[in-house]
Amino acid sequence: MKITNIHQAKTHLSQLIEAVLQGEEVVIAKAGEPLVRLIPYTPSIPTRTPGFWQGQVKMSPDFDQTPEDVISVFNDDTQL
Repeated sequence: MKITNIHQAKTHLSQLIEAVLQGEEVVIAKAGEPLVRLIPYTPSIPTRTPGFWQGQVKMSPDFDQTPEDVISVFNDDTQL
């Protein structure tokens, strides 16, 4: 584990980033007190795989047809 102070971290940020990417743990301290730890970025959203749901989802043939009773509620044609 590499511990560095804030001033050194600002001066040598690119080298610290390279160390983290190589698997080294880097901690930035202020007045000898550890404050933060640098870690590699990992996306929180998994990589999308096109076609993952292919063949697993079926749509009803009348999916795009809205029933008249639903339309009338939106048009306020009926009393509730």
